[in-house]
Amino acid sequence: MLPARTMLMASIPSPSSSALHLGPLQVRFYGLCIAVGVLVGVKVIADRWERRGGDADLVSTVAVWAVPAGLVGARLYHLATDWDTYAGHRWDMLAIWKGGLGIWGGVALGTAVGAWVSHRRGGPVLMLMDMAAPGIAVAQAFGRWGNWFNQELFGRPTSMPWGLRIDADHCPASYTPCADLRFHPTVLYESLWCLAVAGFVVLVFERRLRPGRVKPGQTFALYVALYTLGRWYFESLRIDPAFTHVAGLRINEVVAPVVMVLAALSFVLLGRRHVEPDPTPAHPLVPDASDAPDAPDAVPTHGPVEEPPDTEATDAADTGEAPEAAASPGLES
Repeated sequence: MLPARTMLMASIPSPSSSALHLGPLQVRFYGLCIAVGVLVGVKVIADRWERRGGDADLVSTVAVWAVPAGLVGARLYHLATDWDTYAGHRWDMLAIWKGGLGIWGGVALGTAVGAWVSHRRGGPVLMLMDMAAPGIAVAQAFGRWGNWFNQELFGRPTSMPWGLRIDADHCPASYTPCADLRFHPTVLYESLWCLAVAGFVVLVFERRLRPGRVKPGQTFALYVALYTLGRWYFESLRIDPAFTHVAGLRINEVVAPVVMVLAALSFVLLGRRHVEPDPTPAHPLVPDASDAPDAPDAVPTHGPVEEPPDTEATDAADTGEAPEAAASPGLES
């Protein structure tokens, strides 16, 4: 075990403030992290979609509906699983800037609404979900840091040099005093895991393991399975109070493995589907050769090619003389 002085120097500090004060304006870092995550995530999705020959306007249209739906779904999941937290002060249920978003409800409702909008616009739903998968993971990586600014959702005490320091005001009652304690920085763990999932899905799965053989929907299913695998472990580290338990376990410790199994099953089943090849070219914006104007005096490529008339033979026929034989290397005159 490291000496206390070494641990103090190597540990991760917690922020001194959870908001940015600009005169009378107060900007919560929690909301700022989510906003940055959304912007970066949508940019990743739009770039991937455009590289596949899609229209970026479809991504923007879907995002306008899916992002607010995701926030509503995330809040509803939090309220459903932590309802007792707001006993006696129900109006705080609207104070989303103080935290309280469940990723399960956010991804579920955001994906459902996004898929519905894509379908209404005539877009390929499963393909768009595949393009969105790494973008969602990147958005989660940024958004999760909002919990660090709020000094919440950290793990149990640890002796690792990257332990997180927590202020006395945010220290759990059962672990006071916090001055000499360091906690697992689960925010850091999950953020790095989300980036690793996004990188694996794009750089390894799509480009190296199965280039050109990925069935629609498989990339999204793989993202969900991998994310929930990591989330299952991170949930086992956390010590924040959970008001909903199943069989003695925190509700998220049950939801994570269930969703992981369902996603893995979906990945296998989607891989067995027979998908007709898409007749649409990969880059429809590139003009087709058939659309190019014909070159002048081009020789037609169909039908018999007519030989030009032999003027010398015609003249000889008119005068009654025999035409002269053309000189040739293999023939004698």
